[in-house]
Amino acid sequence: MTFINAIRKGIDMQKMTARTYPSTTSLRCFEASARFLSFTKAAQILHMTQSAVSKQVAHLECSLKTQLFERCLHGLQLTPSGALFFKETQQILGQIEQSVLNLLSHGSEAETLKISIHPTLCARWLIPALKGFCKQYPNFHLDIQEQTCSSDLDNGVIDIAFLYGSGVWRDMTSIELFPENCIAVCSPELIDQPFNSLDDFQNYVLIQTQSRPRAWEEYFQMQETMTEHPLFGPRFDTFYACIHAAMSGCGIALVPKFLIAKELQSGELVVAWPYEMQTQHSYYMTYPTSMTNTNKVSTMVEWIQNFVQKSIQEQKVPIKLSA
Repeated sequence: MTFINAIRKGIDMQKMTARTYPSTTSLRCFEASARFLSFTKAAQILHMTQSAVSKQVAHLECSLKTQLFERCLHGLQLTPSGALFFKETQQILGQIEQSVLNLLSHGSEAETLKISIHPTLCARWLIPALKGFCKQYPNFHLDIQEQTCSSDLDNGVIDIAFLYGSGVWRDMTSIELFPENCIAVCSPELIDQPFNSLDDFQNYVLIQTQSRPRAWEEYFQMQETMTEHPLFGPRFDTFYACIHAAMSGCGIALVPKFLIAKELQSGELVVAWPYEMQTQHSYYMTYPTSMTNTNKVSTMVEWIQNFVQKSIQEQKVPIKLSA
């Protein structure tokens, strides 16, 4: 919480008046001073006098009844409370700046549509899917966050999320986009031709994915075989990193086939073994059921559905739609 330290010092938040809440100017003075640990440098950045910056910070400390800096001969040092408040202040000022930029960029008629999606799915699938959307709907401002936290939907932070899972999320409407078929791929410099048997995997490094720690183990189990050390190998956060690790010759990656269509076509990646593993879950477009009839959500849902249908017709990926 922004005023957690103030609360600990005994300030009753319910009794705080408009004068008690810090001004934007005092927050900017504190943030700059904390960033450079110097009132003088902060004053230069903010085009203020050193005395004015110092007074703003002192007033902020007084209103919060919390010491934010230790003043010493060699400059400033943040107190533990100041260090925590510094991070919170940066978030507050960043949000104000973003809100102002959004308004200046899109005008008073703009409506923000907040989307959450996995980084790799965003780069490889959503961005191509959104081609032309902003031109056709200039009054919608897209705020795309690369993450997969469905809890943000519950808190109203996100309007639409593209998630991998079972399709069941509390109070959410989910539309299945496509299942996931994973294949083992690597650089053509790593192998001359596809393996003759699963035993050949024993001689190569298996690239791991943080979000699917047992993917390789399941891959071999589904083919009714066992291999030594299926969980060992360099582990990456995203499929994007795994794909590039495989392209660089670091080993064999087990990744969704639809994410690497271009690399397979160009020959940057080759299939090490022809088996395709269909995972238990699928990719979904999901949103709070309470927002079903809102214009921004229904517009995006229709746009994505049209893109999916077009993809089916062009036979780019095997996709089905179901609510």
